[in-house]
Formats: sequence, C-alpha cells, structure tokens
Amino acid sequence: MKLLVVRFSSIGDIVLTSPILRCIKEQIKGAELHFATKLQYKSIAEFNPHIDKLHLLSDNFKEFIHQLKQEKFDFVVDLHHNLRTFRLKAALGAKSKSFEKLNFQKWLTVRTCNKKHMPDIHIVDRYMNTVKTLGIVNDNKGLEYYCGEIALPEEYVYITQKPYHAVAIGGTYFTKRMPVNKLAELLNKSSLPLILLGGSEDFERGEELTNLLKDKITYNLCGKLSITQSALIIKDCQKLVTHDTGLMHIGAAFDKPIISIWGNTIPEFGMTPYFPKGSKAAKQSKILEVENLYCRPCSKLGFDHCPKGHFKCMRDIDFSHVEL
Repeated sequence: MKLLVVRFSSIGDIVLTSPILRCIKEQIKGAELHFATKLQYKSIAEFNPHIDKLHLLSDNFKEFIHQLKQEKFDFVVDLHHNLRTFRLKAALGAKSKSFEKLNFQKWLTVRTCNKKHMPDIHIVDRYMNTVKTLGIVNDNKGLEYYCGEIALPEEYVYITQKPYHAVAIGGTYFTKRMPVNKLAELLNKSSLPLILLGGSEDFERGEELTNLLKDKITYNLCGKLSITQSALIIKDCQKLVTHDTGLMHIGAAFDKPIISIWGNTIPEFGMTPYFPKGSKAAKQSKILEVENLYCRPCSKLGFDHCPKGHFKCMRDIDFSHVEL
C-alpha cells in the first residue's frame, strides 16, 4: 500500500505527526510511506526512518501536484486540512481522510473565553483518529525527532559538557512570549547554566535577558543554530523552559521535563507536550498559566499586542511552586 501523509507546516505540527508515521509504517505490512511538507521544514522530517520518500513544496504548487500525481498513491492522510490540501487531494484522486481541525469549537472558545467548548483530546489523538480507517492504533510511544548526522558547531560543544537548562525564548506571536523581565524572574530560580534558544529574531531579546540574568551563566544561541542543532541542545538538557512553540514538542519527543508557559493560548486547544505512556518526564513537567482569566483565550493563535493592554495572561503567572 502506497500512502501519502501531508502536513505542510509548522515545526511543532510536523513533530506531532511522528507517532502517526511510525504507527503506519509498523502496523501496515509492506507500506510505502511518503510525506509532504514545505521545503523550509525539510530538516524536521528528512532523517525520519519511517518515511520512504519526502516531497517538499517550494513555490510552484501546480508542479508539486504534478510530481505527486506520478506516484499514484493508494491513500492520502491529510493532517493539515485546508484549501490547499483540498486541491491536492482532488488532483490526486486517491482515497483520503482529513483530520478534524475543530475550528468551530476553537472559534466558540475564543468568542466566549470558555474552554468548556473544547473536547478533552490532544491533537496527536485527533491525528490518530484520522488513520483509524486504516486499522492504525496508537502505540503510546510518544513523539520522535531524528537528528541524523547533524552536530553542534564546535565552538558550542563545550557548553553542553556540564548539566544545563534549555530555554526556548521565542514564540510566533507577541502574546505567546513572556515579557523579558518576567521570564528573568522565572529563570533566576535555575541552579544550572542556561542555554537560550530561538531564531535570529529572538537574539536581541536573548541579549536583554542575559543582561538581566547577570548572576547566572547564560549562553544566548538565538539565531546561531539550525532547528536540528537546537534539538541537540534540548536532547541533552536537564529541563526545558519554553513557550507554546515547536521546540516544546521537540522537548517532548526527547522525553524531557518541560516547564511550558501559556499566555493567550490555552492547553485545552490540544497542543500540550505529548509524552509516551509512563513517562517520568511527564510527572516532572509543569504548565504555567493564569487560569480562569476573563479574557483568555483571546485568540487560537496570537496577536502582536495584548488586545486589552494589560497582558495579565503572562504578567500574572505565579512562579512560587516552580523548581528549576
């Protein structure tokens, strides 16, 4: 059976597909498994041993569809479920199944600021429901991230020789990022050196944070590592502190204790760290949020400013019960 799994973006969402890829490959005898994603996310999937062939979308969607049509797939698993994948499935003409995005429930949750509208189900389990028709069952082994032969730049290897905490300081939207002074308050609890991770857009924020943490050994590697090199830092850390980002899911893939920080988004959207069954790291992990805040969630994604102007969802988080 020749199958295509589609998830175009983004980092965390692609990492969250890893249990489905593994279960398909291991549970369907003789399955030939292809995976389609955007070119910019190639590194997240290229070393996954369960993928037989990787298809990368750049700018030309028509040409991309043409290439996929040559493969003559038996089944398409759509884990993205948008207009683009609708066009893709229609063009391929194979049997297909799309996962439930729960857009109405999310919209209602945001409009009412009431999380009761969301079902108690993680997005990985919704992904799994998509492949039930193929006889696939969840093996409960959690997420995976494969680094291949990628290595850290030599100048940074020495900082990983002793125990440390990794800190993913970025976030796609302002309302998903804790203010620097508040984050410094949390990180000052750390008894270990800190390695800051993020994109080049997070570098100045990392410098500001480093200055506030003047009594801590802090390395600002924002913008200096690839996604997979950042994954290597997370793989060997003692604990990961992170916002609701893709690096959070990479931390879960390595079964690391995670302190996850939630601002305008909420865990009930189904994107919390997804650990393997029986994980010790899961028991050591914490979710930091302001529960029952009248204006939260204000968005299923985020904003470039707090719509209310007070940013209480981040500024009022309590750290008194957190150990680092």
